[in-house]
Amino acid sequence: MDQVRPIVQVEDLHKSFAELEVLRGISIDVAAGSVLSLIGASGSGKSTFLRCLNYLERPTSGNIVIDGESISAGTTSGGRSGARPAFKDIARLRTKLGMVFQQFNLWPHMTVLGNVIEALIQVKRMPRKEATDIGRHFLAKVNLLNKQDQYPAKLSGGQQQRVAIARALAMQPKVMLFDEATSSLDPELTGEVLEVMRDLAREGMTMLVVTHEMGFARDASDRVIFLHNGQIEEDGPPAQVFGSPSSERCQQFISSALS
Repeated sequence: MDQVRPIVQVEDLHKSFAELEVLRGISIDVAAGSVLSLIGASGSGKSTFLRCLNYLERPTSGNIVIDGESISAGTTSGGRSGARPAFKDIARLRTKLGMVFQQFNLWPHMTVLGNVIEALIQVKRMPRKEATDIGRHFLAKVNLLNKQDQYPAKLSGGQQQRVAIARALAMQPKVMLFDEATSSLDPELTGEVLEVMRDLAREGMTMLVVTHEMGFARDASDRVIFLHNGQIEEDGPPAQVFGSPSSERCQQFISSALS
């Protein structure tokens, strides 16, 4: 029986900014329908890793495969400079990935519904009526259909982040990437965003989540990775990583984060 191919495959991923090497050989496979949380101190490479997956940052070297779409990064295995990926290849890869950032990045001059459907119309060339139906479906999914005609300035931070999640979901990606999606929110608003993320996890959405919310990482993840200095220091089920990590640095981080 053939082994099921992981939906995300990353092999020996490196990323440097000038002389600073931020990612130092990351290799992971992510199963479809699973939730992977990435934890670690600021500067450990978590956000850079996510940004490399969809080429918001061009990797220095390595290989990334998303749902069978492969783009080789920066250099070849022999160290020679590789061909720069074609924009159309990166664009095709990005259609498989939805990304939610720390900042909401909503267009202030567009309504909530307008924000959600704009990419469907402009990128997917979808008729407005069809895009509107899809947009309303995903606004209902994040419990914001009643806000569809309002403008972002009238919404709380938590509501704006839920609109950003609906916008990403409306593109119907295979994988959702969350980069510190709750770090700019106060505790009450954080809770409403995390609940939407938990619902997505329960529905089987593949998710890679960079987070400082240890409760979410422990309770909603199938797998937790602790990054330190651009390398994977701990990788396993939440019970193992939080209960008995083999890495002393991981122990110290979790102890500090939970105190």
